[in-house]
Amino acid sequence: MSRIRSRRPEIVFSTVVLSVLAWLGGCRTDPNSARGVAEKFVDAHYVRIDLPEAKGIVSGLALHKLEDEQHLTAGQIIDETTRMPTVRYRLLEEKSDADTASFVFEGTIQVEDAGQFTRRWIVTTRHSDNAWRVSNFEEFD
Repeated sequence: MSRIRSRRPEIVFSTVVLSVLAWLGGCRTDPNSARGVAEKFVDAHYVRIDLPEAKGIVSGLALHKLEDEQHLTAGQIIDETTRMPTVRYRLLEEKSDADTASFVFEGTIQVEDAGQFTRRWIVTTRHSDNAWRVSNFEEFD
């Protein structure tokens, strides 16, 4: 009987840890959902500043805007020596129907030796050809 009691705290602890991990795993956004694609776009475009990656999940006006950005930044190398800002963001608002969804994100951008500022991004997604793609995006102060 004493063996069972001595292991009970370990069993309870293990059960709690496994339950929390399962819960956290269930909270992740489906990367193929409208929101998942919008978050992938924000990560690629605003956090990592990886326009080719962002271009892979856009269409329509968003594609045109990214191509314009690529033209304007042609010749600018972003690599491991580039001083990158730290970007954190959170979802403020979500509106959706069957084929479109829009998301408002608030981003906090910290630039080393230059301070911090906040921006809002509206990312619109559209479902076509059995996939969600970013169809437009806008940035506001």
